[in-house]
This record gives sequence, C-alpha cells and structure tokens, in this order.
Amino acid sequence: MEARRVVVTGLGAVSPLGNDVQSTWSNIVAGNSGIDFVTKVNKDDYPAKVAAEVKDFDPTNYMDKKDARKMDPFTQYAVAAAKMAVEDANLTINEDIANRVGVWIGSGIGGMQTWEDQHTKLLEKGPRKVSPFFVPMMIPDMAAGQVSIQLGAKGINSCSTTACASGANSIGDAFKVIQRGGADYMITGGTEAPISNMAFAGFSSAKALSLNEDPSKASRPFDLNRDGFVMGEGSGILILETLESAQKRGAKIYGEIVGYGATGDAYHITAPALDGEGAARAMQQALNDAEMTAADVDYINAHGTSTNLNDKFETQAIKTVFQDYARGVAISSTKSMTGHLLGAAGGIESVIALKSIEDSIIPATTNYETPDPECDLDYVPNEARKQEVNVVMSNSLGFGGHNVSLIFKKFN
Repeated sequence: MEARRVVVTGLGAVSPLGNDVQSTWSNIVAGNSGIDFVTKVNKDDYPAKVAAEVKDFDPTNYMDKKDARKMDPFTQYAVAAAKMAVEDANLTINEDIANRVGVWIGSGIGGMQTWEDQHTKLLEKGPRKVSPFFVPMMIPDMAAGQVSIQLGAKGINSCSTTACASGANSIGDAFKVIQRGGADYMITGGTEAPISNMAFAGFSSAKALSLNEDPSKASRPFDLNRDGFVMGEGSGILILETLESAQKRGAKIYGEIVGYGATGDAYHITAPALDGEGAARAMQQALNDAEMTAADVDYINAHGTSTNLNDKFETQAIKTVFQDYARGVAISSTKSMTGHLLGAAGGIESVIALKSIEDSIIPATTNYETPDPECDLDYVPNEARKQEVNVVMSNSLGFGGHNVSLIFKKFN
C-alpha cells in the first residue's frame, strides 16, 4: 500500500507569548520576548531568576471548572490548545469518524506541580491526605488521555516521553500512524508546565539554566555569551489528517508533513554526542524520509537552547548534513523569545514552522550580539526576514540522547 500523504489543517497554542496561535506568532515576528522574572517559584531561593511563564491563562475558557480542578496545568494547556486546533481545522469529531481520530501528545515531565503539592501534603499531613487524583493528574500521558476524553477521539491514544524531544517525537509518530493507515486524523504535539520548585531546583543544580538577570536578554542561542536555557511552559498542538480527507472537507491546509527522523546518541545522559553526530543522523533520516536533499530546505527552526554544548554541536551537525549549503540555509532559534518549553518545544516550534511557511517570514534569533567563532552560520540575527519559505526542518534534541527532526513543506 502506498504511504498516504499527511497535511496539517489546524493549529493551537498556549505559550509565554500568548494564549493562542495568532498572538504567539505576532510576537515571534515582532521579536518580542515572553521571558520575565519567575513568579511561580520564589526567585530569591534560586541562582536562576527568569522564566518564560504562560500569563493570564484561564482553563475555564476551555473546560468545565470541575474538570479543570482534576488536571495539572500541563494537561489544561494541552486541552486548551487541542480545542483551539480542532476548531481551527473546522473538524467535527462525531461517531462517524471518532474511531479514526487519534491523539498523540508528548510531555517531558508531566504533572510536576501536582507531584510537589501532594508530596508536601504527604510529609505534613500523612498518607491519608494524598489526593485520589494524584496519580491521574501527574502521569505524563494524561494530557493525551484528557484530550481524548474532552474531544471524543477514540483512535490510537499515546504519549512520547523523550525529554525535550517529546513534542517532536509525538508529531513524528502521529504522522507515521496516518501514513500507514492506522488513523485518518491525529491531534498531536507537546505540552509542559515544569515551573515548580523541584524542577527549577533540579535544572539549577544541573547548571543548565541561564543565570543572566536581564529577562529579555537571558535566552541568547548561538551567541558567544550564552550561559544556559530559560525554562518555559505551554503547549503546541497540530491537527494532522490525510490529504484525501482534507480535500474532501475543503479544509484549509497549512502545509504537508513529509519527513521524520529519530535517532539515539548512545553517549551521555545530558550532554549531546560529540560534533552532534546523533542530531546529524536524525536530520539526514528526515531528509531521506521526505525524499529531499539539504538544498531543498529554506529554513531550520533549530533546537537552539542557548546552552554552550547544544548550540555548538547542533551547528556542527547542520554542517555535516548540509555541507556546502550550510551557509546558505536560514537558521533560527525561537527559544530566544519563547524560552525552552521542554517537552512542548517541538509542538510550539512546529506551529511556528507552519506559520513561517504560510506567511513567508523567517523568525529571528533575538539577543544575538556577539558572534561565536564555533557558531558561524546564518542565524537570522535579531530581525525576522521576509522570504518565501517552501520547506522547514524543525529540530528537537533531549536529555537521554534523543534526536528528532521533522520536515514540513508548502502544500502544492
């Protein structure tokens, strides 16, 4: 059976730059930052002072108050973004198609806040005071579970948990489900709400977070003076469906997903493999899957975390795969504005990739001030670029040596 073509017909987002796709994208194009002093933990207790928090989010705009109370924020964000995406796709999930609508939403660490709150209760008041909802609120697959329940999607229901590659892996896995005939529609992406004392303390101890105390300048991918990532939160969700179904419905098509590469470094729990060799293999796999060459790619939305090793080795990986063309491809890290959404990064960055294709705009890497001799490619410094965009590669790399590359193209 010939592999089916898969297109994107709906987008949804909850992000540090806005609680919908349009405000998020407008802020990205304008080069605005969603990063500020952290408020969800006491900044005086930590070496890192800044975070990219979701602001003014009211879950009851998207779900019943009673349901919202039984969901950790990471699940609330996913339900909200999924409902926006389904509405954007103008998709009615009824009994006729419910069994063919799947959900695949990744999360790196699930319900951190829930875990923390209930652990405090356990220590202070004893085991009988731990909520019966503790486990179903905390487990990372519950975003996918609740989206399925809220929307009546009865197809495959899954969650990839691959650290900061979770959202991208989920989208790639969902793409393959449709391609091989396992579903006709997939609600897919990533979600994360990690800004809690435990996670902030853990990433601080790992010396992974930026110690820059100027919020708007703290995330500076590929810049010589980068000193760590800025923790972010939110959710990015896509509706994938077969080309046949989208055309039959007369749906708006944002783009086609054509390539997915996923590899393992087999190297280190947190550091990327030397020279980014695992990332390079994932990019090459995605190109092979898309039946494209490096010269076909107009824009790479880089993983670009603003950590020393990631940016250096991702640059080397791009050089390995793109060779002579490496200097001709536009690369940017939108984490300079959104912060690093961990397991939701691949979700929000796929939304950005598709908007980039739709509007012919390549987002900038903001805060790019001092070039690093080891990062010497075209990172679209500080200002978005108006340019036709036919093909975007989006990279996500995670602790544990997970490397994922997705390729989206303009639908013709």
